[in-house]
Amino acid sequence: MVKGVGALLGGLRELLFKPELRAVLWRMLGLLFVLMLLLVGGVFGLTDYLASLWLPEGDAWYWQLLGYLVWIIATLLAAFTGIVTFTAVASAAAAPWLDVLAARTEKLHGQAGQESGKSWALQIVEALGNSVRPLLGLLAFGAVALLLLIVPVIGQVAATLIWGYAGIRFLNYELMDTPASRRGWAFAERKGAIRSRQFFWLGFGGLAMALMLVPLLNLLVLPAAVVGLTKSLQTSEPQT
Repeated sequence: MVKGVGALLGGLRELLFKPELRAVLWRMLGLLFVLMLLLVGGVFGLTDYLASLWLPEGDAWYWQLLGYLVWIIATLLAAFTGIVTFTAVASAAAAPWLDVLAARTEKLHGQAGQESGKSWALQIVEALGNSVRPLLGLLAFGAVALLLLIVPVIGQVAATLIWGYAGIRFLNYELMDTPASRRGWAFAERKGAIRSRQFFWLGFGGLAMALMLVPLLNLLVLPAAVVGLTKSLQTSEPQT
């Protein structure tokens, strides 16, 4: 877990302090900011909707405590949903810039660092295509979480934990997309890479999820992850 945390923090440090990487960051920040603004409104709306469905009614003293718990759960569920949506959309929309970022990171660490050369439209379509199978897995976990939501409080807590885990899992697939695509990894190889270093990815994705909750800092998570993983994956091989 520590290595995963270190990889993301190292990527963030290089992103901010290496001029050739920072130049790419400036190009994509506007797009990431617009996408984030659009999704923030959706998160607030989803929070209110979930809370209105689950808020208990009654005069007993413990109903107020349950009400606070419901708001916390609703906020976390909505936030997790917003994070995975933002990451999937931003990863596709910014795919050409992320490829340039990965190429420049490779050059910094002694590799050829050739850019993809594919058209912007093709890179975006491929990024969307790479999200399909991880998204199906996310939806499977989401179905389980949805069933648990009918159980008051305990079921909602369990659903939040399951959705949080599923969100981290999906987040890792999205964050690794650019460096994995540059290596020609299919889904099986990406899955094998995550399985072979489970604690690394738990730390990496867990920190990414936490940083996504911090305004403005969340805009840096995706590009920082590409930088960090481009460096980290140079020394690891996928296992199928």
